Amino acid sequence: MKKRIGFIGTGVMGTSIVKHLLKAGHEVQVYNRTKNKATEVIELGAKWKSTPAEAAQNADLVFTIVGYPSDVEEVYYGENGIFQTAASGQVLVDMTTSTPTLAKKLYETGQEKGIGILDAPVSGGDLGAKNGTLTIMVGGDQDVFERLEPIFNLFSSKVNLQGPAGSGQHTKMANQIMVAGTMTGMTELLVYAKAAGLDIEKVVDTVGGGSAQNWSLTNYAPRILKEDYSPGFFVKHFVKDLKIALEEAQRMNLNLPSTALAEKLYEELEGKGKGNDGTQALIKLWWEM
Repeated sequence: MKKRIGFIGTGVMGTSIVKHLLKAGHEVQVYNRTKNKATEVIELGAKWKSTPAEAAQNADLVFTIVGYPSDVEEVYYGENGIFQTAASGQVLVDMTTSTPTLAKKLYETGQEKGIGILDAPVSGGDLGAKNGTLTIMVGGDQDVFERLEPIFNLFSSKVNLQGPAGSGQHTKMANQIMVAGTMTGMTELLVYAKAAGLDIEKVVDTVGGGSAQNWSLTNYAPRILKEDYSPGFFVKHFVKDLKIALEEAQRMNLNLPSTALAEKLYEELEGKGKGNDGTQALIKLWWEM
């Protein structure tokens, strides 16, 4: 059954997701803070709306994928936010990597208004979004999840309900903790191989066939070797994610030294003006390009 979908946030990830929704025949009405970043999907048939409230109006469901928790707050609770027009029976899905606390707040507001709310952050980067192979980690109610699962399947290869509201965000934090480890490991592998005078491409090909194989090595090492630092995922957003993960860990009395070091390194990279580069730009702390 074709649906009217509101979509807020047509950045690197959102643009590709909207394309999948349009391809499946759904009617999509979009809003983005910078309209020219929505041009591509508008040309493909998406309808432009001038505020989040307008994008949500009369929609069966609404997706949001923006930058920071503060953006989520504004998009939902602001003067022109989604909750100004959202109506009972709608489903709102926040795919932003945000805080579990905010996810629970959105859910509670939804309960008061008769609106279904899911927190559903994604993993897989720009390639996953483009290829429709994202991993989606969902928090919320089972019945709402089941209603949305066919839509999620349009742009994902794996989607699971992790538990009640906030569980999707907690799962994404666990994901980012793992990614932090693989990104620092991949970077130091390249640094070491170069210093040892090895053929780096051959090293990557060889160790990628053994126990060192991982997503970061497969997808980001080739980009580094081509000096391609375009963002599949922004450095500035990864810093945000790692800060959230460490704050949540602290609340649970956990010490995560490897994650703390990764956050420190990425914050240093951002401080050098590389916040809009892709996360593979971590290598720039060692190699001057």
